[in-house]
Amino acid sequence: MTTTQGIESLQLLAQREQQLCDTAQGALRQADDAARRARDQHQQLLAYRGEYEARWSAQFHQGGTMDILQHYRSFMQRLEQAIAMQARQAALAEQQQAQARHALLECERRLASVRKLIERRGAELAQAGRRREQKHTDEQAQRMRWSHTQRDRLLPQ
Repeated sequence: MTTTQGIESLQLLAQREQQLCDTAQGALRQADDAARRARDQHQQLLAYRGEYEARWSAQFHQGGTMDILQHYRSFMQRLEQAIAMQARQAALAEQQQAQARHALLECERRLASVRKLIERRGAELAQAGRRREQKHTDEQAQRMRWSHTQRDRLLPQ
């Protein structure tokens, strides 16, 4: 494989890594949105619980039957279960968000490595080109000196 083919292969790899990074960035955006929605819903449930407790606290001060108290306790138990379940969902969404962020960072690290490798290979090619040019110039100068030396020998003095 020639060095030009090597750089072309690296450029294809860089394009592929860029596509993977774009996909990972989209996944992170989705994970961010999901985590935000899960946190918001958890906060809404907590706020609703506070409002519900305040409303029923006022109701209990006015007096209420055991039947009403039983309904209140039953509903609060289900509400607490929903809050706990939503807290777990929010934690899971934040974990997925962290994983998506880590995946994006890894992808960006790989892309940066490939770009750095392309840069190094380009510098190596440029250096090799300068060396070839210098060698060519040196050979040309040597031929000219040799030619002058031969001509000077043939000329009568």
